[in-house]
Order: sequence, then C-alpha cells, then structure tokens
Amino acid sequence: MKRVFDFALAALGLAMSAPLWALFAIAVKLEDGGPVFYRQMRVGQKGHVFSVLKFRTLRRDADKTVRPWMAPGEEWVTRMGVFLRRTAMDELPQILNILRGDMSFVGPRAMPVSEFEAFKEKIPSLSRRLEARPGLTGIAQVYGKATRNIRAKLRYDLLYVGKQSFLLDIQLILLSVLLTLRGRWEQPKRRHPKDEGKRTQTEDGVVLPD
Repeated sequence: MKRVFDFALAALGLAMSAPLWALFAIAVKLEDGGPVFYRQMRVGQKGHVFSVLKFRTLRRDADKTVRPWMAPGEEWVTRMGVFLRRTAMDELPQILNILRGDMSFVGPRAMPVSEFEAFKEKIPSLSRRLEARPGLTGIAQVYGKATRNIRAKLRYDLLYVGKQSFLLDIQLILLSVLLTLRGRWEQPKRRHPKDEGKRTQTEDGVVLPD
C-alpha cells in the first residue's frame, strides 16, 4: 500500500511541478552560470547505494569545503539557494527517486555515503535506520530539522521505524507541506567573525573541519 501510494503521489507531483522545475532551473543557471543540479550518493534501505539529484543551492565548488553533514554558512549559499532551502524545493528532483523505488515520501533521511561511513562505527544503532526505505520527509526532518546532532536525529528515525503507519505518513506529509508554504525549512548558518578558522566538534566526538 505504501509503495502504491508513493508511486501515485510521485507521478502526480511530477506532472504538477513540471513548470517549477523549469523555473528553478533557469533561476539557478542565471545566478552564476553553474550547473543546475547537484548529484550525491546516498545509503538507502538495506545498505543500497543510490544517486540523488538536488537543485544546486551552494556556490560552485562549495562541496570541496562544506561536508555533507555540515550546515553551510551563509557565505556558501546562493541567493536562489536560500529560497530553495527554506522551502525544501531543492529536494524536488528526488521525486524521481521515489518513482524508481529508491525512496519513499516518508522515512529516515537517506544519509550521504561519506556521512554514514564516518559515523557507523561510532554509533552501531545507525544501521537500524536502513530497515526502512529512506524518505523525502519524516519525523526527524519535521521535528528535528533545527539540530545537526546525529544522535538526536537517530532517535527520531528509530521512532519512525518502530511506529510506521499509513496515518503517520499522511500526518507527516501534511506537516511538511505546511512547513514548505511557510518557508520554515533549513536556513543558512550565520558565521560569527570569532568562529573563523575554528573547527567544529560534534557531541559524538567527531571533529568536522569548517
């Protein structure tokens, strides 16, 4: 039932959002002439590795400095990228992953391969997230969007894995639509001058370079 629902909603969403794809692609291209999409390899259900597309929100070559698990500083985000991140429209191309079956509309966020590899030994329970198909949205995305702490988000993800239901999925989708309409998703991190040159250490003890 979940897969049928995902496929039907993704097909409808793709048809209805086609004009937005064209509009966003033109806006991203015109801002700095860089590529429209950003491709990233992620870990899905049962360890399946797949490729996702996102509308590019960072300046060209920013991925050489900004790690996948870091909140990018505002100096790295394009003007169009600010809008796309706040409305989560940068994730729109992942509808294609839902159609292919790599993802669902609701589930744990699919972690970038580099992020998963960096943390899986330190947090053994991280692999339990792979019991569910990764999602475009979920409990962690809706209720834990303000935190970058991987253990905090893991608690939300495991809560979803244990309580999956069609009704819960519908509730999370509706909440996600509301957040998109209100532009309340991710915002670029403002960097204080005193933070320049510092390194960020997570609660998990992993030092992440700025």
